[in-house]
Amino acid sequence: MAILPIREFEDPILRKKALPVEKITRRTQRIIKDMIETLHDAEGAGLAAPQIGLSERMIVVDVGEGPIALINPQILEADGSQRDVEGCLSLPGVSGYVTRKDRVVVEGLNENGKAVRLEAKGLMSRAFQHEIDHLDGKLFVDYLPQDKAHNKTGNPK
Repeated sequence: MAILPIREFEDPILRKKALPVEKITRRTQRIIKDMIETLHDAEGAGLAAPQIGLSERMIVVDVGEGPIALINPQILEADGSQRDVEGCLSLPGVSGYVTRKDRVVVEGLNENGKAVRLEAKGLMSRAFQHEIDHLDGKLFVDYLPQDKAHNKTGNPK
C-alpha cells in the first residue's frame, strides 16, 4: 500500500467527469487500498479517485465507522436537508457552510465487485454526496456564494 499525493484545486482533473470503471482488477483493488491509506494519513472523511489523479469513478469514505469503498457509485434516493461546514483535502485551509441532503441511498460495487446498497444519514450522507460530486467535477465551493469560502482562521478567503 502507498500514501498517494492529493491533487489540489488548480488541477484540471478535479473539474472533469470521471469515467466508469469497466472491470474490477487487482489494480482497482490496490488503488482502493491506497486511497484508504491516503485518506487515513490525511485525516479526511472521504477521498475520490480524481483527487489522486485518476479519472475513474471510485470513492472511499470513513467517518469513524470504518472505511467504505464504492466503485461506480450513484445516489438512488435523497431527502431531507442539513447545513454544515465542509472542507476538502484538495482545498487545504478552505471551508464553508454547504446545504446537502440529510439522507441518501447510494449504490455501487465494493472492491470485490459485489453490488452494495447503503442508506446514509448525517455526516456519512454528506461525505457520500461530497465524494460523488468529485466524480462529476464539482467541488464543495461551487455551492458557496463567492464571498462565503473561509480559510482556517475563519476569515473570508
